[in-house]
Amino acid sequence: MKRRDFLKSSAVVSASMMMPAFLKANMGFPTYGNRSGKILVVIQLSGGNDGLNTVIPHRNDIYYRERPTLSIPSKEVLQLDMDLGLHPSMSALRELYNNGELSIINNVGYPNPDRSHFRSMDIWHTASNSNDYWSTGWLGRYLDSECLDKPAYHALEVDDGLSLAMKGQQKSGFAMSDAKRIRNASNNPFLQAVAKQHHHEEENVAYLYKTLAETQQSAQYLYEHSKTYRSSINYPQSKFANDLKQIAELITADTATQVYYVSLGGFDTHALQKNKQQRLLKEYAEAIQAFTDDLKHNHLFNDVLIMTFSEFGRRVKQNASGGTDHGTANNVFLIGGQLKKPGFYNNGPNLSQLQNNDLIYEIDFRRIYTNLLDNWLDVNAEAILRNHFKSLGIV
Repeated sequence: MKRRDFLKSSAVVSASMMMPAFLKANMGFPTYGNRSGKILVVIQLSGGNDGLNTVIPHRNDIYYRERPTLSIPSKEVLQLDMDLGLHPSMSALRELYNNGELSIINNVGYPNPDRSHFRSMDIWHTASNSNDYWSTGWLGRYLDSECLDKPAYHALEVDDGLSLAMKGQQKSGFAMSDAKRIRNASNNPFLQAVAKQHHHEEENVAYLYKTLAETQQSAQYLYEHSKTYRSSINYPQSKFANDLKQIAELITADTATQVYYVSLGGFDTHALQKNKQQRLLKEYAEAIQAFTDDLKHNHLFNDVLIMTFSEFGRRVKQNASGGTDHGTANNVFLIGGQLKKPGFYNNGPNLSQLQNNDLIYEIDFRRIYTNLLDNWLDVNAEAILRNHFKSLGIV
C-alpha cells in the first residue's frame, strides 16, 4: 500500500468529539487531510551567530589582523571559492554547496540596525522597519491572509512556545516540542470537560473554547501522524537534531503542515567564542546533513526549502575576552533542491569599509522573505510584508 493511501485509510481519532456543538458549527475546521504544495522550514540561530567565522574571508588580511586569536587559519577553512570558505566544522554544508543545494547570501540586514537581541529578533520576526513596532509576524500574517480555513498545525513550531514570527492577528501557528506529551496533556479529563461546556456568551470565553479545541485537534492529529513513519537515518544526539528528525518524520508522514519553525540557541559569544561556536556550528551542520539525507531518502528534498538566519552578526574586531560583540549584517543560508542561484549570491563583506566598526548591510532581509512568499509559498508578498521589496530570485 502506498504511503498516501495508508494515511488516508488510517483511523485518526477526531478531537471534534470533544468540541462543543457551537464550535463544530462555527470554527470551520477542515477534515484531516494531507499537505499540498511546497514546504518551508525556518531555522533560527538565536543569540547572533558570528557570520565572519561561519563564512570566512580566508584571504583577507583585515580579518586576520582584527582577530589575532579568534580567526580561523586559512589552511583549516573549507574553501568554497578563491575568497570565501566555511568554518571547518561545517563539512556537511560544503557537500550541499558542491551539489548546488546551498545558496549563501552575504551582508544581510536592514536600515538603522538595532543591536539588542530582543529588538532585532522582533524586527526579523515581524519584517517591520527598525522604528516600527508590530504585534504580528511575517508568517502569522501569511496565515491571516491565506490560511484562515487551515488547521492550526498548518504552521508548526517545534518548541514549547510560539515565536512572534508565527503569530497573526486572526490566526497563529501551533507550538509543540513533543507530540505525545502535548496530546496527553490536552486529553486531561478536566480540559475535556471544559471543552464540552456550552457557556459561550462571552467573547473571551468563546475564544478560550476555540483555542482549547484547536489544541486538542492539533495534538491528536500530530500525535497520530508522528507514529506513521520512523526515520532510519542516523541523526546526531542533540535536541536540535531531534527537532529536525521530528520534522522529517512529519513531512514523510504527509502531515498537512506547510511551514515548520525551529531554533538553535547559544550564539551570544561575547567570551571564549572559538570552542563554543565550533561546537554549535558542528551541531547545526551535522543535523542539517541528517535532515537533508532523510528527505532525499524519501524523495522529498525537492519539496522542501530550508532558510537559516540569525538576528544579527558580530563585530569585525574581536574583544578582550576572546569573543565578539553584537554587530549588524550577517549571512543567510537557503538549502533545497530547486535553487535557481546556488552558491554565493553576492560577494562577501567589505572589511575595509565599515560603519561604526560594523559591517554595512547590502541585502534587506525582507527581499528574502519576498522571494519565499512569492515564489515558494505562492502568495502575495507585498500584501503580507506591507511594502514592496525586490525579490532575490533564488527560488
